[in-house]
Amino acid sequence: MYTTAPTGGDTVVVASASEVTMHEIKLVQPVVKTANEAFKRRRARPRIFPTIDSARTAHVIIDMQNGYMEPGAAVEVPVGREIVGNVNAISAAVRATGGINIFVHYTTREEDIANWSTWYSHFHDASSQKMMLEAFAPNTHSWNLWPGLDVVLGDVELEKSRFSAFVPGTCDLQQVLQSRNIETVIITGVATNCCCESTARDAMQLNYKVIFVADGNAALTDDFHNASLNNLRHLYADIAMTDDVVRQLHEGQRTQSS
Repeated sequence: MYTTAPTGGDTVVVASASEVTMHEIKLVQPVVKTANEAFKRRRARPRIFPTIDSARTAHVIIDMQNGYMEPGAAVEVPVGREIVGNVNAISAAVRATGGINIFVHYTTREEDIANWSTWYSHFHDASSQKMMLEAFAPNTHSWNLWPGLDVVLGDVELEKSRFSAFVPGTCDLQQVLQSRNIETVIITGVATNCCCESTARDAMQLNYKVIFVADGNAALTDDFHNASLNNLRHLYADIAMTDDVVRQLHEGQRTQSS
């Protein structure tokens, strides 16, 4: 094992490359004595969105860039490398069934340091700000997508400069989705508990059906990952595994063509 010590002294233990495995997913069923019957029935269903229109579906891949994926990278999320096969499988199914894949790059420019001063001035020190600028400036090696991702002609690449890809003025995701009459958003990427969860929450509140892929997102720890899955499952998103999402996409295509 090796450790990283972020600003403020808290130590986060991160697995070495040889020790990395997929997250152990744990979805809990809380005892909610005050819940109404409609809530209880919803929680009892295996899926919130059992059917989707595949042609009106967007697969949004969050921040799967070298700066998060490479061993020893600026903001390495080791489990991110383990989910690449699942992300590619969903991307292929989305293409085959008439949807769209949107790859989102986290991006930092000089103006972002000033425009988001709460984050860059209080959660970072000067050296950390410099690292973020160098790592996530457009077209740098760390900003580029991880080479193991399948990205083809027709896929879309966007920049964002906040955690959520829906913050107005910081990403064009909402405009792209609206222009294509998208109603369902599938979310994969890194990190589960940061940019992926932030994007999922905003998508639901913008009236999209959100499918959050449990084995297609990655965080620094299982605890971080599972906390997000359980929070999202409670109010924001349908939590599903890759195989189920791929099957659902193909079923959605058959339903719309029949």
